[in-house]
Amino acid sequence: MPTSDAEGKDWSLDLFLATRPDTVTDIGPGLGTYAQLLRPHHPGHWTAIEIHRPYIGRYGLRLQYDQVHHLDARDAPDHLYDRDLVIAGDVLEHMPPEQAIALLYRITQAGARHLLVSLPIIPAPQGEVDGNPWEAHMHDWTATDMDHVLAELGGTVHARHGHTLGCWWWSR
Repeated sequence: MPTSDAEGKDWSLDLFLATRPDTVTDIGPGLGTYAQLLRPHHPGHWTAIEIHRPYIGRYGLRLQYDQVHHLDARDAPDHLYDRDLVIAGDVLEHMPPEQAIALLYRITQAGARHLLVSLPIIPAPQGEVDGNPWEAHMHDWTATDMDHVLAELGGTVHARHGHTLGCWWWSR
């Protein structure tokens, strides 16, 4: 679904306000949940990477972001990840775990100073939604899985685990 679970978003806002990033890349923004929540508090320059072209027009992403790129985040050029903040909000569960982990490594190696990851940490089966094959969930993450992956990236990890969603803020 192009929406995002509300759990953990208040915590994300607290960290966003503490760091006030000037450049943000939002991977798989769907309807723009993070831009709607965070951008009014500190606008900066926001870039979206959206794989499903219909979402760009349907959800008015060009009105919410300074730049919108229609491409797969796994194929995005590294300069899109050399940002103050990269958001992977409810997107990693939509790819095989080895590809999600490789993407996180690319993001940090490309220069991201902060990384916000949010995903379900309970089984949340989902198939194609509204003609979008990329909405299918490919992996059920656990909090331990993500704690381990982000700790290996070498930054400081602030983790929060809810009942249905995990949020992590990694910083260099």
